[in-house]
Amino acid sequence: MSAISKDLVNHLAVGEEDGGQRLDNYLFKILKGVPKSHVLRIIRSGEVRLNKKRCKPSDRIAAGDVLRIPPVRTAEKVPASAASPVPAREFEVVYEDDSMLVINKPAGVAVHGGSGVSFGVIEQIRRARPQARYLELVHRLDKDTSGLLMIAKKRSALVKLHEAIRNDHPKKIYLALGVGKLAQDTLHVKLPLFKYTGAQGEKMVRVSEEGQSAHTIFRVRSRFHNELLHHAGLSELTFVEATLKTGRTHQIRVHLQSQNCPIAGDERYGDYQANKRLQKLGLKRMFLHAAELQLTHPLTGEPLKLHAKLPNELQHLLTRLSETQTGS
Repeated sequence: MSAISKDLVNHLAVGEEDGGQRLDNYLFKILKGVPKSHVLRIIRSGEVRLNKKRCKPSDRIAAGDVLRIPPVRTAEKVPASAASPVPAREFEVVYEDDSMLVINKPAGVAVHGGSGVSFGVIEQIRRARPQARYLELVHRLDKDTSGLLMIAKKRSALVKLHEAIRNDHPKKIYLALGVGKLAQDTLHVKLPLFKYTGAQGEKMVRVSEEGQSAHTIFRVRSRFHNELLHHAGLSELTFVEATLKTGRTHQIRVHLQSQNCPIAGDERYGDYQANKRLQKLGLKRMFLHAAELQLTHPLTGEPLKLHAKLPNELQHLLTRLSETQTGS
């Protein structure tokens, strides 16, 4: 993409990968550092033209459209010597074709930069694939959650996948280890979740009637209560499969906490003392893993069923618990 001139009128042709999106969103992306209020003003004042005609922020652009953009002062580029370079990194690929990429994200890596994190998965992949014209996150995983993460390689795929997510598809299945006991082997938790900012400025979620509706189905895979746990000062752990029916922030974590069975190793919603004891058993991270995706391919319609096996450190703990189990 050509640089935007701050002295001359710009004429830009919309590329195939950018077709289908709103005009304002496209301009927000290419006019780095320009306040959104200013972008909206130049659209509404008629200074931005779409195929030589006045346009609205909500108008959809298509491949081949020509945009007239007035001279705009964008953010100055930071000299390479002053910026910390994003390290190129490829991640384990679970599925890839010309329209989408699904990776197995490790725990401890943010999906994107921001909120005190200078870079994340998407920035590292873009750096590792400089030839890629389009790479955008389809959804997010918490930094400390591992597992399946979808990335669109075409805008048309991103639009279709977002539409599917709004319609509660694809099916997402997670594996988690809870500290405590779930009362039923199959449990539907339907509790609304409300987002707020914590005392340290962190993103937090709690169950509240003021929040958005949320629904998680938990199915117990194993229950552990044995001498190994008793020696560590723990009474019971429950290994569950969690199927998301909605996709709210921290949904599984807060829904399990609401059942007095918080996720093992969860520093935000978990049991501090239990987490310290679990560290002695080898658990150094949150036990939450995005294990399975069932979806229809956004462009071909082909049914896909993708899996990411439990990371070794989580499987090792389960194996150790199973080997010392004397009964259920």
